Amino acid sequence: MKKLIDAMRPNPFDKLLKKMVGEEKGRFLVIWNRGLGDIPLGLYALVYRIRSYVPNASITFMTRRDLAEAFTMLEGVQVLVGESWERGKPFDIDETLKEHSLSSNMFDVVLEKPDPTKWLKWQIGNLVPKLKWQEKWDALVDKYELDPNETYIGCHIQTETGVYYGYEKNWDLPSWRDLFKKVQEKGKGKILLFGMEREPAFLMDNVIDLRGETNLFEMLSLIKNRCRYLVAPDSGVLSIAYYVDASYPVRVVSLWADPRQGVLRQKVDSPNPQFEHIPLHGKNDNVANISVESVCRSLFG
Repeated sequence: MKKLIDAMRPNPFDKLLKKMVGEEKGRFLVIWNRGLGDIPLGLYALVYRIRSYVPNASITFMTRRDLAEAFTMLEGVQVLVGESWERGKPFDIDETLKEHSLSSNMFDVVLEKPDPTKWLKWQIGNLVPKLKWQEKWDALVDKYELDPNETYIGCHIQTETGVYYGYEKNWDLPSWRDLFKKVQEKGKGKILLFGMEREPAFLMDNVIDLRGETNLFEMLSLIKNRCRYLVAPDSGVLSIAYYVDASYPVRVVSLWADPRQGVLRQKVDSPNPQFEHIPLHGKNDNVANISVESVCRSLFG
């Protein structure tokens, strides 16, 4: 009943934007301390919607350090970093503004708890998020001295946001190890591991462990310029890679417990015309039920 009533009510965000137009105001401060994947999945549409009402709006995001660089892929926005912010922990907006010699009265509206899921339902199946790629980031791949003629399979083995969901998002570690072993046995290439944590270790000859060594743009540059394949669960890495607005060939196999989330929920193609996406859904909404054989078939045919 609550969902039905909410659906019948006017969109509160559109109502706010109409008010801003009427008052000729356009300085927005958006607070965000959630996930990386929400930037293309929700905040791209938030910016799009603001600009559809207020074309010359000034949009500033306040966020934590590990998310800040991703916001540079949204065109025409500013970013303020809360250096002490941590996900899931309280923070002080006014204190963070003071650290940047700013105050809340310098903005016309402060969106403390934006709700893209409710405010931006119209985007599903209609709006293709496009994260702007800067050519200078292509050179970041040179740091890693990888053979441009080798076949590399990027693997993001553990999404750090899994603890915020009521189900397991990550594929089990024995399956990852079995996959790497089969890739080696079939001579299909080398594995590049992406992620934050160095544990558990994968002591295998065909595995190059880059976990904890790359920033966001280094990882994306490696995927764009060295990886012919990418395997990842529903995660921020998958969402960002999916919506990079650049043309390069890559086959992506994604691993799902709940296909009603993430890029599958958006129901739009990648802006990359050479992006080949093969989503695999675990039986009974259990990602552990995705077999190593099905991943291998999806990768290599």
